[in-house]
Amino acid sequence: MEIRLTPAEMLSREPKKWISTLIILLVTIALLVWSGSAMDTSATGGDGLKVAGGIFSGIVHPTTSILFNLTKEGVAYLLLETMCIAFLGTLVGAVLAIPLSFLAASNIVPRPVAVVLRVLVMAIRTIPAFVYGLMFIMVTGPGAFAGLLTMSVCSIGMLSKMFVEAIEELDNGILESLDAAGCNLLEKIRWGIIPQLMPSFLSTLIYRFDMNLRDATTLGLVGAGGIGAPLIFAMNSYRWNDVGAILIGLIILVLIVEWISSRLREKLMRGI
Repeated sequence: MEIRLTPAEMLSREPKKWISTLIILLVTIALLVWSGSAMDTSATGGDGLKVAGGIFSGIVHPTTSILFNLTKEGVAYLLLETMCIAFLGTLVGAVLAIPLSFLAASNIVPRPVAVVLRVLVMAIRTIPAFVYGLMFIMVTGPGAFAGLLTMSVCSIGMLSKMFVEAIEELDNGILESLDAAGCNLLEKIRWGIIPQLMPSFLSTLIYRFDMNLRDATTLGLVGAGGIGAPLIFAMNSYRWNDVGAILIGLIILVLIVEWISSRLREKLMRGI
């Protein structure tokens, strides 16, 4: 005979988890306290507040001659250069990542080959963008081309990883149906593989472009082109009005790109 328990009885028989929850909470608090003890705020003095106030004052009172300057020294041109570095870096990285990802997918190639290619992708991803930037600057010299190469190589690691996951989730039933219908290899790629991979690939590319746009800004700090170098020069010389003009341009650019990319990702998710 089946015995049915009331909800109250079922809850009363649930294992007591408050002990483990309390232990996790205490360990988390201890780690936070231990991490905070390593922070040294005595060396900042009042300079930090002065710098923060200078940046805020620069944003409120930006240098309009730089903000609305359309020459190569203006914010508009530097932002355009930064966006081009991010866009072309994403594009070149995608072109190189697509064949690499197919060779790293275990459902496309033999597993030993896929493992070797995955190790290569992991090795590419382990090196930070700043290190790639310094390496390419030593080879090509400072400028936008070094930033482009840096963004391309950094994009390969992430895009290949995401592309491999999308390829391995392919619906083999569609390919088997096309094979049964007598389709050749090109027709199976055109009608069976590309329609499945295109939304995922495009969504990943848009997300990587957002990341590259921010990374391209910081790469300018090491001389890899873009708006980062003028920003750090202005901060080092305490020209807060120039810093404010550059930051306003960056904020506007990032908001516009974020709005456009969000709309594109929504359309891709809806299949429009």
